[in-house]
Amino acid sequence: QDLKEMRENRDEAYYARLFAAANEVMMAIVDLPVPVIARVHGLALAAGVQLIGSCDIAVAASSATFAVSGIKLGLFCSTPAVALSRSVGPKRAFEMLIRGRAINAEEALAGGLLSLVVPDDQLDASISSLTAEICSKSPVAVRTGKAMFGPQRTMSLRDAYDFASKAMIKNMMAADAAEGMTAFVEKRKPVWTGR
Repeated sequence: QDLKEMRENRDEAYYARLFAAANEVMMAIVDLPVPVIARVHGLALAAGVQLIGSCDIAVAASSATFAVSGIKLGLFCSTPAVALSRSVGPKRAFEMLIRGRAINAEEALAGGLLSLVVPDDQLDASISSLTAEICSKSPVAVRTGKAMFGPQRTMSLRDAYDFASKAMIKNMMAADAAEGMTAFVEKRKPVWTGR
């Protein structure tokens, strides 16, 4: 989102279209049936932090910096607050949003915004390795995990366990689960079919 463009188009309809489009991008990431990895290098501001918070996994270079600093411009970063508060928790998110100060990668990792922090020169190799590791898993199990993890977080504890049990039962009935258990017993590498 370009602040100059936003300043030049002070129109409610324009803002409604802009934020609706951004919301659709965030929801598309959440709704994808596979994990989405954020690769962070440099400065992530406001909607950039929102994007990171919407991804399933976030890997950052150690030199990366993060801020939701709209408050310094007279804007509370309301839409970034949604993803941020679901990543780092309400107290940490609100503190970041209300102060607008920049944090480094280690602080973002400690707060839960990031999954991993790696040296700058190892960012691409680390993401390639992580991606290969995830791709080596059963596609059924990966899709099951993506589909159940997000929704259960907003449920009551009892409803979350019921929801998770149903997901587990469906996963247990998949051919990949049978293959995985058989391969474990036979002490061999499983051959996934994605069914």
